[in-house]
Amino acid sequence: MYRFETGQRVVRRDVHPTGRVWSEHALRVLADASEALVAACAPGAETRWPALYVRARDDSGRSVRMDAFDAMATGVWELADAVWQETELLLWKPPAAWFSVNAFYTSAGLRNWYVNFEHPTPARFPSARRH
Repeated sequence: MYRFETGQRVVRRDVHPTGRVWSEHALRVLADASEALVAACAPGAETRWPALYVRARDDSGRSVRMDAFDAMATGVWELADAVWQETELLLWKPPAAWFSVNAFYTSAGLRNWYVNFEHPTPARFPSARRH
């Protein structure tokens, strides 16, 4: 079973049911054990999101953000380069679980967290490449 090394850079890809990539986040591995992969995303990290969502973040426009989610429902969108901002993301992903836990921190401490429902990790990234 493949394991990532502490400090290694990895990319998390969120994939729509159609098979299209919805988002990508550059993460840094903090630990990779049989219990869970633990990774972090710091402000300034590279990301890719649907172009409408990137525009909504820049414009603070809720209607544009809703358009991005409508695009996701139809399966039609283009990805655009973006930068992770404002929070430190800590991701905890047990390999066989149908979820990950995502915690968001600021200099004041924990801002919020959520459980992301997702597929189990397939065979711990059998085609992963080291960067």
